[in-house]
Amino acid sequence: MKKILFISLLSAFISCNNTNESVFILEGKSNNIPNETWLYLKDTGNDVILDSVRVTENIFQFKTKIDSLPIRVIIHDKSYKNYNFLWLDEYHMTLDASNSNFKDAVISGDLNKLSHQLANSLKEKSRKERLKIEQKFVENNPSSIISASILSTYKTTFNKANVRQLYHNFSQKNKTSIYGKSVAQFLELNKGEINIGDSYVDFEMRDVNGNLLQFSKFKNKYILLEFWASNCGPCRIENSNLIKTYNTFKPRGFEIFAVSEDIKKENWLKAIKKDKLPWIHVSDLSKNNRASMIYGISGIPDNFLIDNKGIIVARNLRGEKLNKKLSELFTIN
Repeated sequence: MKKILFISLLSAFISCNNTNESVFILEGKSNNIPNETWLYLKDTGNDVILDSVRVTENIFQFKTKIDSLPIRVIIHDKSYKNYNFLWLDEYHMTLDASNSNFKDAVISGDLNKLSHQLANSLKEKSRKERLKIEQKFVENNPSSIISASILSTYKTTFNKANVRQLYHNFSQKNKTSIYGKSVAQFLELNKGEINIGDSYVDFEMRDVNGNLLQFSKFKNKYILLEFWASNCGPCRIENSNLIKTYNTFKPRGFEIFAVSEDIKKENWLKAIKKDKLPWIHVSDLSKNNRASMIYGISGIPDNFLIDNKGIIVARNLRGEKLNKKLSELFTIN
């Protein structure tokens, strides 16, 4: 009986210790955040708030259960006036912004030190130079989760052959991470560079009512395959131009098939309603939008103009350039 009791107590002790090990604590200091300001700890991979705290005398502490590390998060206030992207790679960490802006805080953890070194190497570099440096970092650090995050971000920007090779060199842990899975999905879905003169690539996605729509269902029309999102400022500005174009050319056989890269359905629907967008809308509400990966979209807004034979005739036309091209096409046909 004593032996059974001992084993039970030991099991309870181990279980309790495992629970405690997954309790994450971050102790923070700031220098200019008003009392009672709420700060939020958000998992950037899943877009989920993990914890929230109030600042008191420029001191705050997050304490929440996190099942596994590392993960990338953002700490921010409601207005994002104060924010900082960081890696959580230990269950007890510190953030010290007592002598700096919040986004320049000193943060504990090896991943944050490595990330800071990379960020410094990118300062005052052109976009082309930054991409080269980051690609080299991924090549030299195939086991770092930072590399997996970078490759996931630039999977549609880097040359696909390079993406494949960099992914192939990853550690198994990186391949099975949320970032590695995103890269693997891209490599599976992406059809390579899609150029003017190529046929469109078919896909299906759910509309605002949850119904699956197949892109090929709208063949025999002139279709603008539009990639956008509710939080994309240039996209929202362009919507007013698109409405005029749509109203002008829809009676002649023109349609817009808009793929949103939104993650939250309420934001997507709110933008459609606010901008009064009358055309077809679809989204898979995923950070790894399938259509965007198929077509290799690296930035939005972007679009493909497809003729009534299913051939891509133009890309990324806006405003009067789009109107002019449509006028030419409808004159010819």
